[in-house]
Amino acid sequence: MKLAAIDIGSNAVRCQISNVLNQNGHVLFKKVEYVRYPIRFGEDVFSTGHISEYKIEKFVKLLHAFKLLLDVHDVDHHMICATSAMRSSHNAPEILERVQQQLGMEIQVIDGETEAELINKVIYNFLDERNYLHIDVGGGSTEFNIYVNREKKASQSFEQGSIRHMHHRESSQLWNIMRLWIETNAKKHHLSRAIGTGGNINKIFELAGKVTGRPIFRKQIEEVVARISPMTLEERQTELLLNPDRADVIVPASEIYLSAMKWAKVESMIVPAVGLKDGMLHALYEQHHPERFVIDKIN
Repeated sequence: MKLAAIDIGSNAVRCQISNVLNQNGHVLFKKVEYVRYPIRFGEDVFSTGHISEYKIEKFVKLLHAFKLLLDVHDVDHHMICATSAMRSSHNAPEILERVQQQLGMEIQVIDGETEAELINKVIYNFLDERNYLHIDVGGGSTEFNIYVNREKKASQSFEQGSIRHMHHRESSQLWNIMRLWIETNAKKHHLSRAIGTGGNINKIFELAGKVTGRPIFRKQIEEVVARISPMTLEERQTELLLNPDRADVIVPASEIYLSAMKWAKVESMIVPAVGLKDGMLHALYEQHHPERFVIDKIN
């Protein structure tokens, strides 16, 4: 079986195609194709309230390319989800209708709670007996989940992300609400570690020279940020080899991760390099597979 997930975020659109393998009752997802394009819907929506015609035309072309890619790979089932920017865009209904009419592709605009539930499907595999604060920072929203003994105890989504923060599209009131939510739950559930997802924390983890499977400490994240912050965007691209759409948001995103860790009083974080697209693949498998196997891991 081949499955595909298309994640339409505020910063980028991602398409991942994976083979589903059954090994003695354990399901593994093996990536065979991955494409990421920095569409940056958030820049339009968080400043004007709608997506420009220029970006809509690019978006339709991109989805057409993805449709051809799915056909070439003989994908059995696919899912297309849009998150914060599309949720906030005034002309989202017209865009969805246009994609449906021109390409025959259906886009689901999911709320923050659904987004968190999808990500939860993959996060579960990386938890142990510790009590965790899961921090998922996107371009337009941030999702927090609390896990105790591998069971989710609380969840909350906030319309605050790296692009919004970069352009100062949030209020001090929202930050205070986020802080209160984390501090209350951290005290209630005795949190001891964070788990971070999102492209920016993956890049920070890489820049810190960390080994997969080992935690990164808050001090190490701060050291990476202190190294990046004084650099110009050009220096971040030429010296650190960051993509342009990563170079400008990585520091604003890091401020959200670090603030959440400080509020929760946790010093370490694991970074499993999974996200919404992986949760979508899990959901697709659960929906379409006639038998029930244990979903084991992602390759």
